[in-house]
Amino acid sequence: MYSSLKGKHLLATQDWTVEEIERLLAVASRLKEERNLGIPHYDLLRAKTFFMLFFEESTRTRNAFEAGIHQLGGHAHFLTPKATQIDHGETAKDTIKVLSRYGEGIGVRKTFGVGHAYMGELAKHSSIPVVNMQCEDFHPTQVLADLMTIKEKFQNNLKNKKIVVSWTSAPNYIRPLSMAHSLVLCMPRFGLDVTLAHPPEFKLKPEVMEQAKKNAELAGGKFEVADSMEEACKGADIVYAKGWGPIMHTEDEAEGISIIDTYRKNGSMDWVVDKRKMDLTNPGSIYMHCMPFDRDIEVTSEVVDGPHSVVYDEAENRLHIMKAIMAATMAGL
Repeated sequence: MYSSLKGKHLLATQDWTVEEIERLLAVASRLKEERNLGIPHYDLLRAKTFFMLFFEESTRTRNAFEAGIHQLGGHAHFLTPKATQIDHGETAKDTIKVLSRYGEGIGVRKTFGVGHAYMGELAKHSSIPVVNMQCEDFHPTQVLADLMTIKEKFQNNLKNKKIVVSWTSAPNYIRPLSMAHSLVLCMPRFGLDVTLAHPPEFKLKPEVMEQAKKNAELAGGKFEVADSMEEACKGADIVYAKGWGPIMHTEDEAEGISIIDTYRKNGSMDWVVDKRKMDLTNPGSIYMHCMPFDRDIEVTSEVVDGPHSVVYDEAENRLHIMKAIMAATMAGL
């Protein structure tokens, strides 16, 4: 028997059991099928409110939640620190104590600083579910959409399929560790063999690495680390390449960007997903990215627009997962 998900916070997938995640995925698949069949489900959250508190801008996350709550019959409120009293010093406790009386759920995106701790403080004082829409360490809504996509593409046969979680040399700014952390934690729990690939400066947090190893052991899978994207791609079924900053190596932003740029000098393709690397993967393999990607920098257009790419299916599943999260945690569907 599944426990009810009503009122449950989603701050990281590690906080949920495999059974609870499977239940959520089943709800998402049902809602996706209904939408494809033209069956409306606007009675599920009729007249209910979901607050969206964004400390940074967003494309897919905001629009998936906003479109999703509309399709479920409810309404979204878009909030920012500047447009509330948060920028004036109002505490997490006072903010959520009030919003809990106005609506039925809240999502928060805060990817730099102490986003996860802030969300935990909200959850501590909240009477409505708090959803992590991405923090510095975790991105549960994205990784659940990724998992849904992988299950669809491999007909739910995930056991010992190899997923490569690789760093790419994405330029211009320091990206958080949240996607890499979320992928190496979540995917082993569902039977996937994970190979993490990155240069030496781009290690993940040691506590996350330790938990990822435990998750793989419990599921009877593998968790390995490689120092070459090319080597990692050999025999892969899924290639998920996403940039993140050398946060465990340096806290200096300028130094971090300089390190990232080092791996792109002289036209190096060592940490770029190209056709040559995808040709090393297994037949029927897929290329994934949470978007936005830097075309012809992180990944070649030939791959993004080619037969391996499932990036737009993956992006679509954000909508269905967000709807499932709201329906399950706000109404107990």
